[in-house]
Amino acid sequence: MTTLSTTEAINAYRICALRSALKLEILGMKKRGQSAYSIIKQEFGFKGNKQKVLEQLQSKIDEVKGNSK
Repeated sequence: MTTLSTTEAINAYRICALRSALKLEILGMKKRGQSAYSIIKQEFGFKGNKQKVLEQLQSKIDEVKGNSK
């Protein structure tokens, strides 16, 4: 079991969880409450449809992972 103890690790995990939720929304799964798509758009200011937002989020994740190495 892995423990995430730093703020950066927790934020990175949250972004990955949002990416996974957005992938499921693209496939048609729905959730109660605010969608991952709207959370991501609000938080990061991305524009476009779900697929474009997913691509932008993946670029952001790659950027963060590149800086952490």
